[in-house]
Amino acid sequence: MICLGIESTAHTFGAGLVQAEINKGERRGNTGIVPSSFKILADAKDVYKAPQGSGIHPREASRHHVETCYLVVENALKQANIQFDDIDFIAYSAGPGLGPCLRVGAVVARTLAAYFDKPLVPTNHAIGHIELGKSLSGLSNPLVVIVSGGHTALAAMQENSWRIFGETLDLTLGQLLDQLGRFIGLSSPAGPQIEKLALQGALNQNFHPLPYIIKGNDVSYSGLLSAAKELVSSRGAKSEDICFSVQEVAFSILAEATERALAFTELDELLVTGGVAANQRLSAMLATMCKDRGVKIGVIPKQFAGDCGTQIATAGFAFYHNGNVVKPSESFVRQSWRIDQVKL
Repeated sequence: MICLGIESTAHTFGAGLVQAEINKGERRGNTGIVPSSFKILADAKDVYKAPQGSGIHPREASRHHVETCYLVVENALKQANIQFDDIDFIAYSAGPGLGPCLRVGAVVARTLAAYFDKPLVPTNHAIGHIELGKSLSGLSNPLVVIVSGGHTALAAMQENSWRIFGETLDLTLGQLLDQLGRFIGLSSPAGPQIEKLALQGALNQNFHPLPYIIKGNDVSYSGLLSAAKELVSSRGAKSEDICFSVQEVAFSILAEATERALAFTELDELLVTGGVAANQRLSAMLATMCKDRGVKIGVIPKQFAGDCGTQIATAGFAFYHNGNVVKPSESFVRQSWRIDQVKL
């Protein structure tokens, strides 16, 4: 079977084509539905670029999606060298995300589904990050660290649903990096630029102590951000030193919470997925922790760490197999849709 996945939750409009097979009734313990075969046929995207020093404006991002959606879908079909007749069903990201952006993807998906008479499958964006990460890493039953602009959570599959074992109490890790980036004049998404500056700061070894806040398995980053801004505005700290310090503290907090969750769940696999999973310093910290615990770690490849249509197509198979098919007239979007509200 071939699924076309449409992604439009925030700054990215993406279209991905995935070919997979799921044997009816196939499950592996508490790991959910696992495809017996998996192949990425195409992954096309276009990313809205916010003005320097500003974040994502939902209205402007949605306009970008309207202007680029046709070309992105066409590009995906060309990459895969297939026609719409070859597609078995269409999946789209129904949430969570920015309302105006979500609606563009939903309209594109339901229009294509209605015109070409294809089943339509709403999917959860975060589940997309997880399912694609599992498929590419080969992990079967991992504790998942999902870190992005919209998520910072520790999740594991139990009784066919994802359970949260720790999460942010305020800012996500992606929001922390983006807001720090905007404060020092960068544009969103600022994560890659923050990482480059942090590498320069690591050479300086000028570490600034910052609030280290963890409550059980939950993390908090708002105080860390406020303290970092204060160092820049009042004490003239260099951007590269602040980026280095923020990364070291923020990632250490998450690594500690992850180790606690691993001990609690007694799982021996860890999956790191989401946009911030592309940060090499974060993956290195978690890899060191996993080595000490004898835990197998899988990190989603950088190419697929950020938002993409392939993640939605991959999740589409699990949702389709579970019977989550809607008529085009019944399609929906949910700006807030937690992982633990989804049953697979």
